[in-house]
Amino acid sequence: MGKLDGKVVFITGAARGQGRSHAIRLAGEGASVIAVDICAQIDSVPYPLATPDDLAETVKSVENLGGAIVGVQADVRDRPALRAALDEGLARFGRLDVVCANAGVCPAVDATLAAGFVDGMDVDLIGVMNTVAISLPHLGSGASIIVTGSTAGMIEGTTERMGNTGGVGYSLAKQMIARYVEVLALQLAPAMVRLNAIHPTNVDTHLLHNETIYKAFRPDLEHPTREDAELAFPAMQAMPIPYIDPSDVSALVSFLASDESRYITGLNLRIDAGAMLKASPV
Repeated sequence: MGKLDGKVVFITGAARGQGRSHAIRLAGEGASVIAVDICAQIDSVPYPLATPDDLAETVKSVENLGGAIVGVQADVRDRPALRAALDEGLARFGRLDVVCANAGVCPAVDATLAAGFVDGMDVDLIGVMNTVAISLPHLGSGASIIVTGSTAGMIEGTTERMGNTGGVGYSLAKQMIARYVEVLALQLAPAMVRLNAIHPTNVDTHLLHNETIYKAFRPDLEHPTREDAELAFPAMQAMPIPYIDPSDVSALVSFLASDESRYITGLNLRIDAGAMLKASPV
């Protein structure tokens, strides 16, 4: 028996990266999964976003474990479309117990004035709020909401150092998530619904592995490669590692999704290998 047997989980950004990892981990613990992803490109994002084939791979991976899953394309910025995607999953599974508002991007390209900033805020903050908003009517006592922030939004001065409007939007959105969780968790507590945020450091996903991020870590090079950036990545963390694996994040998500964390709410939990300690030494 798994610790999530009988539970239904709604995951955004589920086609690959952390979202796929969460889907596989939680399905392995017995949960049924409603997996959503935009599966399309956003112009201001400088790396390729997930595709329908990626979402299909998530579905296949869960089904290969013997798990039940519904995969739906939807944009977290579009609340009606996101609600329709959730409704499709509810029509199959009949309930909702866990929400993982995971979808996120780090824009950089500014085709028009501040386009990257707007996209970063719309996906990383408004997308989280949309996900939570459409889920709340379906959640009962014991439900768990887990939203994805970032260590980059918790380190003082990061927003000013991001250097482009897309990165600034990303960082500001992650900062605002921290306060959003603390305030909304108090509103949900009387109903025994808990809400927490997780804040990873560098994670081994497409969001990290692109030239825009490489240049942020290696400004001394015009076209840094992954190998160049990996020499600098460990400077972010106190532990001597370049990044963590999506499965490291999923382990915490699994705990927060389960009844083992039934009295844990309103927390901003770092998975950062000591990055915050290094940035703000005691």
